[in-house]
Amino acid sequence: MMAAITKPEFRMAQHDFRLEGEYIELNILLKLLALAPSGGAAKAMVAAGEVMVDGEVETRKTRKIRVGQVVTVGADEIRVVG
Repeated sequence: MMAAITKPEFRMAQHDFRLEGEYIELNILLKLLALAPSGGAAKAMVAAGEVMVDGEVETRKTRKIRVGQVVTVGADEIRVVG
């Protein structure tokens, strides 16, 4: 009898980002949270389709992110809270 093979459980890293204004641009959020090493790298990640907002791929680098939205980059999920 063969032993069952179990897959490791995949867990996303969840972060809360407290927004103090009306919105933050997507590329700036990625840079502030160190998900991109620079603003240019953040813009490239968005342009390459590596970032999702509310479950949909987002390619607008300066998309306005507001309270209640969720940004996903790889295994990182950022919930924007007020």
